[in-house]
Amino acid sequence: MYVDAHCHLERATYGDELPAILARARLAGLSHCVAVGASHGAAGAREAVALAAAHEFVYAAVGVHPHDAARATADDEAVVADLLGRPKVVALGEIGLDYHYEFAPPDVQRALFRRLLVLGRERDVPVMLHVREAHADALACLDEIGLPARGGVVHCFTAGPREAAAYLERGLYLSIPGVITFKNAEPLRAAVRAAPLARLLLETDSPYLAPIPQRGKRNEPAFLAFTAAAVGAVCGQSGDEIGRVTSDNARRLFGWPA
Repeated sequence: MYVDAHCHLERATYGDELPAILARARLAGLSHCVAVGASHGAAGAREAVALAAAHEFVYAAVGVHPHDAARATADDEAVVADLLGRPKVVALGEIGLDYHYEFAPPDVQRALFRRLLVLGRERDVPVMLHVREAHADALACLDEIGLPARGGVVHCFTAGPREAAAYLERGLYLSIPGVITFKNAEPLRAAVRAAPLARLLLETDSPYLAPIPQRGKRNEPAFLAFTAAAVGAVCGQSGDEIGRVTSDNARRLFGWPA
């Protein structure tokens, strides 16, 4: 069995195909998916919560993406805070910093990130972090504010061993995407090779970053087995064993029943 620890399952992406996408995920052996609602203001968060309510194996994360930091309102943050108390909402995220595109000024991103880290600590809910080309500032914010007691995960981790060690030292999990199958992902493979299996999760980040041999297609949770196999090849384990271990890790982090 597998757990997709981070996927975007908006109807704006999949439309009427969404029921088939979910059915294929189950057929592919997924026991749980975490649908992330962190875009389009509060609308994305509400959609993820509604999807989780409608499907037994879907759980939700709610947050405000750093891309939206400049246009996020106090009302958006209030909605996210309210939704954290809903059934099957298992994480605050994705939240963090993204300096690759800088859709929002870095100082605005950092201010939002700090506020949301405070919220996560107040509610003691795991945080799901988005960090791209901003590791030093993200770590500084984490050290300033601290993590919730229940910890968190760096989603779509694609950096190398040094960055991995910094997050692991702070008690975070690393969620590994299909990027690990890419030819130019040796730094990521080195990070996974050095990391404890007990601190790894798997994700698709659907609809993005489809793994080889599905590269170029729209990603979906059913493709997670390719990522598990690639992690297994790095760690000297079978893909099935990686699926089992990372599923147990996800259950510990997100807190759903065994």
